[in-house]
Formats: sequence, C-alpha cells, structure tokens
Amino acid sequence: MSAPYEIMTGPLEVWLAPVGETFPDVDATPGGNWTKLGSNGKRNIADDGIVATHEQTIVEHRNVGSTGPIKAVRTEESLNFELTLEDLTASQYAKLLNDVTVTTVAAGSGIPGTKEITLHQGAAVATFAFLAKKNDSPYGDSWSMQYEVPIVYQADNPAPAFKKGDAVGLKCKFAALEDPNAATEAERFGTLIEQDATAT
Repeated sequence: MSAPYEIMTGPLEVWLAPVGETFPDVDATPGGNWTKLGSNGKRNIADDGIVATHEQTIVEHRNVGSTGPIKAVRTEESLNFELTLEDLTASQYAKLLNDVTVTTVAAGSGIPGTKEITLHQGAAVATFAFLAKKNDSPYGDSWSMQYEVPIVYQADNPAPAFKKGDAVGLKCKFAALEDPNAATEAERFGTLIEQDATAT
C-alpha cells in the first residue's frame, strides 16, 4: 500500500478460535488454535469483502420546556462482521452451521472416501474468538492492523445458491457478544489494534 496510508484498500483475513484463545501480536502470524476462515483465506471471500458494522440505538430525551433533545442515551449497541464465504468444503461449511462436527469416512473396498456434516444445528449456539487481520496499517504499509473480538457467534442464514456460472456463496455474520471477563467495560467487544512502529 502506498501513501496516504490512512486511506486503506484491500481485504481482511478472518481467523476463528475457541473462546479464550490468546490473540497473536499485531505483527505476528496467528498460531495455536487459530483457524483461517476459507481454505485459501481471503481468496475465498466474495468480492464485496468484509463489512464491520457498529450498530447502536440512541434514545433522545426531551422535556416540556424544550423543543429539541437535551440528552441522549445509548440503550443498545452491537458489533457485526459480514461476508460471503465462497468455500463449500465440509470443514468450512461446518463452521457456519454452528461448528458442527465433520465426520470423515476413509475410502475402502467399494466405499468412497467422504466428509459429512449434519444439517440440524440444535438449540445451543456455538461461539468463537474472532480475529480479522490486515497486513498493512493506516500508519504504514510495513505494519499490520487487526480486530480482536473475544466472543462471536454466526448469526446469518447461509443460503447457498447453485446457479450456472456463479460461485456458491455462504452468507455469514459474526456477531459480538459481551465478554464478561474483559478488563474494562470498554473492552467487552474487544479491540482494534493498528501498528504504528516496529518492535525494538
């Protein structure tokens, strides 16, 4: 990326892990239990990219002596990351269907090798730690930035459409839940980290 660095282009790469997994440093490649979303990462994300949405509900207060609002209170907020995954492998499809188990059947005499997932999700909702990472920063192209969200769930309704000439896409929305173990109230949805200097 060339200057001006603060005007950013290009996709993020999404990683998922069990809730509680340690986030990598902003300048490090995710390891441990972090799994890239998409067999080929950002190359499996549709061209409309990844949209981070900060939603809120504000209630305005007026009193009998004023015509305009005199106070505003936020009563609801949410953080969502939306994308379309173009990867129909069982392991990726399973993540979006409540992280169901992938069953592998080895090929044998008269038996084809298969990977199988169940389609019923049940009442319990699977949660993940969520990392969306970009290998450049608004402060320079040799640095990185990342969203670190401690708890998300997949909130959208994947609707794969099998059509002539079009890639099959799985719509998904990773919705943040408040982290009860956050160090401060402000960090309950996690943090956005933008690197502005190289480690010494």
